[in-house]
Amino acid sequence: METHNRLLFFIWIIMLFISINCFSYNVEGRFHYHKKQKSVQDVDIEIGVFPSPAYAPTSPDEPSPDDPGDNSSNSSSDPCIFNVMSYGAVGDGTTNDRDAFVAAWKDACDVESGVVLVPSGYVFSITSTIFSGPCKPGFVFQVDGVLMPPDGPDCWPKSDSARQWLVFYRVDGMTFTGSGTVEGNGQQWWELPCKPHRGPNGTTLPGPCDSPALIRFFMSSNVMVGDLTIQNSPQFHMIFQGCNGVRIERLSILSPALSPNTDGIHISDSNSVGIYNSLISNGDDCISIGPGSTDIDIQNVTCGPSHGISIGSLGVHNSQACVSNITVRDSVIRNSDNGVRIKTWQGGMGSVTNINFENIEMENVRNCIIIDQYYCFTKGCHNQTSAVFVNGVSYKNIKGTYDVRSPPIHFACSDSVACTNITLSEVELFPSLGEMVDEPFCWNAYGNLETLTIPPIGCLQEGEPQSISESMTTGCS
Repeated sequence: METHNRLLFFIWIIMLFISINCFSYNVEGRFHYHKKQKSVQDVDIEIGVFPSPAYAPTSPDEPSPDDPGDNSSNSSSDPCIFNVMSYGAVGDGTTNDRDAFVAAWKDACDVESGVVLVPSGYVFSITSTIFSGPCKPGFVFQVDGVLMPPDGPDCWPKSDSARQWLVFYRVDGMTFTGSGTVEGNGQQWWELPCKPHRGPNGTTLPGPCDSPALIRFFMSSNVMVGDLTIQNSPQFHMIFQGCNGVRIERLSILSPALSPNTDGIHISDSNSVGIYNSLISNGDDCISIGPGSTDIDIQNVTCGPSHGISIGSLGVHNSQACVSNITVRDSVIRNSDNGVRIKTWQGGMGSVTNINFENIEMENVRNCIIIDQYYCFTKGCHNQTSAVFVNGVSYKNIKGTYDVRSPPIHFACSDSVACTNITLSEVELFPSLGEMVDEPFCWNAYGNLETLTIPPIGCLQEGEPQSISESMTTGCS
């Protein structure tokens, strides 16, 4: 009897062991075939919340979107990712892959949370392209490789516009991101003889001199751009025109200090734009804010070498320009021709109002603080009576060093339309090398000093001018 019981116990143990193994196998099988995929659907794309630049696999055996493999657009493992390699892109840096990009865009645009993937490990060349929306919600254009235009004007197709390369038109809720690089191949464009100081003996030759802006968002809303490196544009690196609700974050924009007209980010006719935590080093303005711009917030930007952060130029060809509610704060400008600048042409109309520059560090900057209402490309500009009205400009906690070739503070306001309500607080600027230059320059500028400044400012007039009637008819709402 005891032997029989031991035998039954032994058989029970064996059956229990087999059951455990079978259970473990079945659990593993269910996990393998029914696991939740990590896709863009899992990413919050509300404005102000930035998605991760790469969509990592949830387990070691899950395919990576960076690996083109057999990665067809209707793959069950990644239903939202549309890899341009699956549409015939070669990625050898020479072949024109435009058709593959257009096809991937079309398919991704037609589904929710669609991702156009430009994979790492490849160099893609495409000709000038307009990517049009609207797209379904959650659309992402993800560049993890290198994306570039044809190399210079000689390789640029004659049938393509020479003024723009990538255009994103009427997109709403799009994210433009990735761990890759948008390479502009600008060197040959910069050397055209009609570019500033590129002609014989430092002159500029006349003639057509169109050069393409690298990336342009036009009439788009709720756009997020981040984490990319954008470099060596033939002209402006990024343009936002007619846009509403833009967040730009963690960008690196790079081109040589002598590359002409290579503004980093240009904004016009747009509102509610934020630029954060970015590095911009180029041959023109790091950030330029054009007419029709309002509610622009710039924070934690490192700028330079460059021409600084500029509002303008405004009022060219006697045009109207309205700019308001601009804040630049917690930023660094170094080795630049200008610091924070407002520049307008004589003869313009409109206004620049409610401008705040706060907590800005200057390092060897020429013209650290400047309002120039006599902006002109040549010495042949004529005096005109009308001007853009500049009112309500605040400079607070602006500190650092300046290049002694120019006064660190320069307020050159219109003869007929004074600048008003300029306030300065905690402004301390010292020469980076040499002796302190002459005192700051002011012309027809009104405002007040909330604290003592270094260098001392004795030229700013108190109160308001006797007549600002012309200033008040700006035409701006």
